Amino acid sequence: MKYGIYYAYWEKEWEANYVNYTDRVARLGFDILEVGAKPLADYTVAQIKELRDSAKAAGIELTAGYGPSFDHNMGSSDPAIRAGATEWFKRLFDVMGQLDIHAIGGALYSYWPIDFSKPVYKEEDWKYSVEGTQILSELAAPYDITLNMEVLNRFENHILNTAEEGIQFVKEVGKDNVKVMLDTFHMNIEETSISEAIRSAGSLLGHFHTGECNRKVPGQGRMAWREIGEALRAIGYNGSVVMEPFVNRGGQVERDIHIWHDMKPNITQEQLDKDAHDALLFQKFMFEETM
Repeated sequence: MKYGIYYAYWEKEWEANYVNYTDRVARLGFDILEVGAKPLADYTVAQIKELRDSAKAAGIELTAGYGPSFDHNMGSSDPAIRAGATEWFKRLFDVMGQLDIHAIGGALYSYWPIDFSKPVYKEEDWKYSVEGTQILSELAAPYDITLNMEVLNRFENHILNTAEEGIQFVKEVGKDNVKVMLDTFHMNIEETSISEAIRSAGSLLGHFHTGECNRKVPGQGRMAWREIGEALRAIGYNGSVVMEPFVNRGGQVERDIHIWHDMKPNITQEQLDKDAHDALLFQKFMFEETM
């Protein structure tokens, strides 16, 4: 397995200069830096070169994550929104190809966060989402990009809430470059058994996010990490394990993730780094060491 971390662990806003993190995550021992996809579609030639060269020099692999905005919803019932989203994703995938990014995960079948003040129709939205994801898969294929459909908890999306639904959705899409993405934080809310959810995904599991039930780094909560590691080994998972903790107060990240109390009062950048490094070692022990 390769281990990574999401850039927003250190940020209060979603947009950031990802070049600032390539050396940092390498120094902390990670293999992967996961970046936010939204700004990439508008990157200049100079920005693409800078990030690509920075990652290469640090020996860091880049992956991307995205919770599509409302106007990037490939699962929309509005043909105009789907058409606009299609053109945007074309630009994104071209830039990802130039950056040597071959995996993107998130609610790519929908938009995030869902506006639940408006009616939602799961069956109808599911149908449009399958069709939209099939279009995305064809756009991504020339760049050897895998689309990982993230299963989210009921408070953030209504389409894919369980591993079972993620598996069914991916099978309906029926494309080799569309996989299931599981996240321990969301599974902690929705799954009866996290280990069984992982085992059920099997070879369809394309990307794996980790974080505690309280959104802190792995090892600072009550998740059953040994059990999770056993399940990953049981299915022979050798893909990416990307840590996605959120502990910083302030900014749009706080508002979207709903961080309403001080999870790490007065935490310094040095302590954030130490926690991430310690959590990486903890995960490797739990996921790779047999007792």
